[in-house]
Amino acid sequence: MSTDHPAILTCAISGSLADRDQCAAIPYTPAEYAAEARRIVDEGGVHIHIHARSPDGRPSYEIEDFGAISQAIRDEVGDAAIINFSTGTIGVPVEKRIAYLEACRPEVAALNMGSMNYAKYSARRKDFVFQTIFPNPFDEIVALLRAMRDLGIKPEHECFDVGHVGNLAPLIDMGLLEGPLHADFVMGVTGGIPPTARNLAAMADNLAVVGEALPVADGPAGERRAHHWGVIGISRVQWTMLAAALALGGSVRVGLEDNFYLPDGTMARSNGELVAKARGLIEDSGRRPATVAEARAALGVPQRGA
Repeated sequence: MSTDHPAILTCAISGSLADRDQCAAIPYTPAEYAAEARRIVDEGGVHIHIHARSPDGRPSYEIEDFGAISQAIRDEVGDAAIINFSTGTIGVPVEKRIAYLEACRPEVAALNMGSMNYAKYSARRKDFVFQTIFPNPFDEIVALLRAMRDLGIKPEHECFDVGHVGNLAPLIDMGLLEGPLHADFVMGVTGGIPPTARNLAAMADNLAVVGEALPVADGPAGERRAHHWGVIGISRVQWTMLAAALALGGSVRVGLEDNFYLPDGTMARSNGELVAKARGLIEDSGRRPATVAEARAALGVPQRGA
């Protein structure tokens, strides 16, 4: 890979599971989200993934909280970043998730591609410290995808295992997807695919095979656009998975949703510190961070208002 193949640098700004008792830098209020967005953009991030919270820090799926957070970010960074909403949760009706997509119209929305065991295991305790079933049945996937198509929102297919990549095939056959596909491979969750470079390559290979059934439109310069993929590394394995993705031609995501720690083991004081470190990895690999215009072209996301 070379500087002619830029990497999209995404930041997952807060997540919904952790709180400030675990990491003091996690934003709660719209103003705090906006301040983090400024740090992200200033360090080279061009794609911001949002889980909403109420101002007291509780996870929220309310229209007013998604709206206030996304508006605060827009007021701070304008069009310098693509805004991406999460639709992943447990126990929240799909209709409620569609409602905040309809009201707020993010440019991209994450779409989890299959059900799974979702856990955190402690080797020290020889036990699971967290475990649940993460349900993402096909009827909910299809309902969310149909809503995204109607609203002009680009789906980001979050795949926690190889089978989740394969789940794209019936959706393509149903005519629910158009190119370029945009997939992120989530690695490091107990219950999902183990976080190795070989497994990451297998995920990318499977996406290429599945994507053969889907024509990809020409880009603005008349060049054929490939399907796009990136990696989401969970916890401290994030940094090795970023390095593997960059070598394989993928893009990268960091952020306080996924990992609190810099490569040297110190806790990040902001999302900006994580993004700065990821930018350094991109540059050290011989590539460069994508501009927001390049990210839009690679993901198939038009300029806002177009």
